[in-house]
Amino acid sequence: MSISVVFEQMIIIFILILTGVLLFKKNMLSESSSKQLSGLIVNVTNPAVLICSAFDDGPKASIQELGIAALVFIIAYGILILCAYLIPILMGIPENARYSYRMLTIFGNVGFIGIPLASAVLGNSSLIFVSLNNLLYNILVYTFGLSILKKAATQQGVFEAPENSENILHKIVNAGTISAVLTIVFYLGDFNVPVIISSSLSYAGRATTLLSMLVLGVSVAQMAPKDIFSHPKLYIFTIIRQILIPIVFTLSLGLFIKNPLILNTCALMLAVPAGNMPLMLSKQLNVDESTISQGIILTTIFSLVTIPIVTLLIS
Repeated sequence: MSISVVFEQMIIIFILILTGVLLFKKNMLSESSSKQLSGLIVNVTNPAVLICSAFDDGPKASIQELGIAALVFIIAYGILILCAYLIPILMGIPENARYSYRMLTIFGNVGFIGIPLASAVLGNSSLIFVSLNNLLYNILVYTFGLSILKKAATQQGVFEAPENSENILHKIVNAGTISAVLTIVFYLGDFNVPVIISSSLSYAGRATTLLSMLVLGVSVAQMAPKDIFSHPKLYIFTIIRQILIPIVFTLSLGLFIKNPLILNTCALMLAVPAGNMPLMLSKQLNVDESTISQGIILTTIFSLVTIPIVTLLIS
């Protein structure tokens, strides 16, 4: 994984995020249009990128490699869950606020940033592994992640809508999980897909990076600098979560896993900033999301530096 390529991509991401900020300031993008773009990314362009990667003519990963990658991501999320409980304790976070740090630790932005970044830095061949990661992510966020926030909602005494198993299943079966499963099926099946379909998916997928960064830019533009940068503990958290965890895990994993594409894909998925799903779920359950929102913005801004640092130190 070339540090120059990663640094170049992060500069591009920074420029596109600033474009989103400027468009919001000029009233050319709004919170409403940002939500619509988010829906377009989640339901159309991200799935298109993943599925299109299954039609790539390059060398295919073996069943054994896919199994190893799945195991690696399972272990990675296991480590993140462990860290999610240790980090708030070590940082002295009050117990009633620890849920925010747990969500920020476990659930990175593997969709909006992870997919376009992996595609640009590692190539389409990495996206089959990204699909495996995202499948696990979607299952985890609507089970374990939801349970964390429901507990926080109970502690805060806010209204909590009843959540039965059918609703949870309905949430898990979404565009993200469906596209991940389809990517794996098409990848393993090695089907001959008409050019008109693969080209349509390719054109749709190319919009992912731009639209994702514009949405993030709108989020950055809506927060005052003092709300983003005036929380010292979030700085400490960012260093631990965005630098130490990806480096230690990836270097340790390298002692056992020799496939560089699996290692690099895992490193990028761990190095991405906090994702938006915890924020959206918090709003749905009426849980205080201020720390989560600040953490997402801060880790996103600092990822422009932390991701190249991770890349440099594991190379």
